[in-house]
Amino acid sequence: MLRFILRRLGFMVLTVILASIIIFWATTVLPGDVATMVLGRFATPQAKAKLRTELGLDKPIAVQYSTWLGKYARGDWGKSVSTDTAVRPVVFQRLRNSFMLAIVAFALYVPLGILLGLVAALKRNTWLDNSISVGSLAFIGLPEFVSGVILITIFAVELKWLPSQSAIDPQSTFVQAFPYLILPAITVALTSLAYVVRMTRSSTVDVLQMDYVRTANLKGLTPRRVLFTHVLRNSLLPTITVVAIGIGWLIGGLIVTESVYDYPGIGRLLLFAIQRRDLQLIQATALLIVIIYVVANLVADILYAVLNPRIRYQ
Repeated sequence: MLRFILRRLGFMVLTVILASIIIFWATTVLPGDVATMVLGRFATPQAKAKLRTELGLDKPIAVQYSTWLGKYARGDWGKSVSTDTAVRPVVFQRLRNSFMLAIVAFALYVPLGILLGLVAALKRNTWLDNSISVGSLAFIGLPEFVSGVILITIFAVELKWLPSQSAIDPQSTFVQAFPYLILPAITVALTSLAYVVRMTRSSTVDVLQMDYVRTANLKGLTPRRVLFTHVLRNSLLPTITVVAIGIGWLIGGLIVTESVYDYPGIGRLLLFAIQRRDLQLIQATALLIVIIYVVANLVADILYAVLNPRIRYQ
């Protein structure tokens, strides 16, 4: 097991390094000039050249990259040229907000998706199975801004049960922010629910047809024991991957949802940085999102190994 985890950790480190190279290269080819974005179009060439020197943009790309990555690893994420503040506190504050939204959305769609997927598999080819499949797929093709506007119209404008915007105070606790998280979380859950439902249903149907499940049924075991002892342990393996990838998306991929609800998450921060060509903020935010993705996949790999001993010793 330890060897398996160490090998996965090695892949994780390699992935982060390759991603950091791509992110740094991508920021260097963004259209526009950083000095012009910061100082304005009417700044003198001397002022622009001075700012480029202060930011280290006059050095070779390889030197810039190695300097940035070394500082990033030590916790020095630089200073935002658009807000004139240290990058790391801003990023972690937005990360905290994204975690709060992710927790609520995760708690909504993962248990519900697994439950509906199991029910659809156990009642496959019935009206209940068809209803769950069609109902979940109806939302997967619906853009987030459309479902967000519909939810705002119903629950905020008409019923007045929930706030229409989620511009929470930076110092808000989870309890204080919770009413503002409900509508964004439902919007995210509607988009993600179908993936979990379909994956759980498909894998459960396959497992139910396995010989060892048939043997367990022939031995006279109760359906509940067969389900929880023999079926779930194997049928949830593919679902774990979908859920793990979804964790990374919940943290850094909710740009549309955060924009619709004016929610100060890390995805919206990345959009803000790109619009202002704030290189330090773009690089720090993007690489942190990558790290979250690879850590989520590492956790998924470990859970795979725990649930399936055949994977553990490969």
